[in-house]
Amino acid sequence: MRKAKPKKRIILPDPKFNDVLVTKFVNNMMLQGKKSTAYRIFYEAMEVVAAKTSEDPVEVWKKALANVTPAVEVRSRRIGGATFQIPSEIRAGRKTSIGMKNLIGFSRKRHEKSMGQKLAGEILAAYKEEGAAFKKKEDTHRMAEANKAFSHFRF
Repeated sequence: MRKAKPKKRIILPDPKFNDVLVTKFVNNMMLQGKKSTAYRIFYEAMEVVAAKTSEDPVEVWKKALANVTPAVEVRSRRIGGATFQIPSEIRAGRKTSIGMKNLIGFSRKRHEKSMGQKLAGEILAAYKEEGAAFKKKEDTHRMAEANKAFSHFRF
């Protein structure tokens, strides 16, 4: 390889829950560099989750994130003149990234008052294995299952 691998940046844990995964989530949620606003939204969502469930809100969030994280995806590959959808495993870093982005994206599309409430609603829905982000994961898995016949074209 010509280029050296880029160095992995060290991500510091968040101030309240002391968790690196929370920081990654907040970084994904952040818009226009407003990290403190993103933290405020996340912590508001955690308070709503804590109020609605009797469990630890971070554990509920982690379970919800695990529920919306896909294991396989389909990738387009052109063979001959046809394009095939080839199912492939997803590496660990990409899995969590896709899960976070789905959770954030679908919470933004919800119809609650504030972003904190939207995020809390989507987290609770994902925790119960329902909601748009969970449905997206199910659709991804269903697509991979339907195209299992093309898995021998794997790259």
